[in-house]
Amino acid sequence: MFNVGDHIVYPMHGAGIIDAIEEKDILGEKQTYYILKMPGEVKVMVPTKKAEEVGVRNIIDKSKVEKVFEVLQEEKADMNLNWNKRYRDNMDKIKSGDIYEVADVVRTLSFKQKEKGLSTGEKKMLSNAKQILISELVLAENMPQEEIEGIVENKINSSFKAFELDNIEPVQNIVNKFIPYEETGTSDNL
Repeated sequence: MFNVGDHIVYPMHGAGIIDAIEEKDILGEKQTYYILKMPGEVKVMVPTKKAEEVGVRNIIDKSKVEKVFEVLQEEKADMNLNWNKRYRDNMDKIKSGDIYEVADVVRTLSFKQKEKGLSTGEKKMLSNAKQILISELVLAENMPQEEIEGIVENKINSSFKAFELDNIEPVQNIVNKFIPYEETGTSDNL
């Protein structure tokens, strides 16, 4: 059970603060709801009975924020080449409510966007995943949204630069693909 003032995460929506706990009569059924105040002055009602079932949890503490930044800085970006499979995998990660999984989606989709661009569906998914990630980091770090957005972008940009450098083939290897060359040490082959 959560209390008024608790910072919680509602998977697929992001982090917010419990503004109130109220009993509401909706369609003739009385239930108790957490009234969750989300970023952008959005309010969401979550039935208290279903909170655990849908994955509502406390936000991470400051000690776990650095691990989130480490996920954003990983240089690998393994993604399924099949758009449909990649989309489903990323959606499952976001639905999990696990901030590390959401950070992974933000990083890999950001890499893909920088490399080749994203489809409209994946652009929307990236935007939603960033909002979810940033909303929790804002509350965990008690920092303004703009600052957290800047930190997230910097972490992704620096890891993408390292990713690009790791994936550039040396010029000699590219030349050898097109012009076979055997070095024998003599000029007899010319």
